[in-house]
Amino acid sequence: MKQVSVFNMFLLVVAFAFLGCATPANNQTWVTLIDGSQGLENWDQIGDANWRVEDGTIMADKGKSGFLVSKNPYKDFVIYAEFWAETDTNSGIFIRVSDPKKIGADNSYEVNVWDIRPDPKYGTGAIVDFAEVTVPIVNKAGGRWNTYEITAKGTELTIRLNGVVTASTNNSKYASGPFALQFGPGVKGVTGGPIKWRKVQIKPL
Repeated sequence: MKQVSVFNMFLLVVAFAFLGCATPANNQTWVTLIDGSQGLENWDQIGDANWRVEDGTIMADKGKSGFLVSKNPYKDFVIYAEFWAETDTNSGIFIRVSDPKKIGADNSYEVNVWDIRPDPKYGTGAIVDFAEVTVPIVNKAGGRWNTYEITAKGTELTIRLNGVVTASTNNSKYASGPFALQFGPGVKGVTGGPIKWRKVQIKPL
């Protein structure tokens, strides 16, 4: 009987350890806005991008510029996102947006996805105008699935791309607001590559 009890205790320890390493989707405090089974009902659309559901993702590949804007504002949070981009894709996640009808880097924090941005210091992994990345860009997104983990707590902002911290800053300019997913114009205004979002979750802190 002792041997059976010890074995059962071992299984319990393993189970708890596994749960402790679970992905964000297993944490009930996370709010899921995209997971492959939902449409565009969780978002307000701004601009002319052709957002649509395709192959378990929400994606856009045409239009001058467009955003999916969360219906709720957030102050302190963690965003977890899985996305696919091409090398010439211009996209990103804009957080604490102060004007959801006119979104830009001048009224929010723009966490960029753009491997070939003309000014590379604010390319993929950067917070445009607030936190630069190393040039030439080391952590790129083009041609594969990627993860972003964005933490905003008070004035502290931290960006992780594929598990690597690419940017961080202490800034109080924007305190709260919705967040937005971007499909942006390519270099010199031409149409850039597509952006696909496979999973997007947010956890208020």
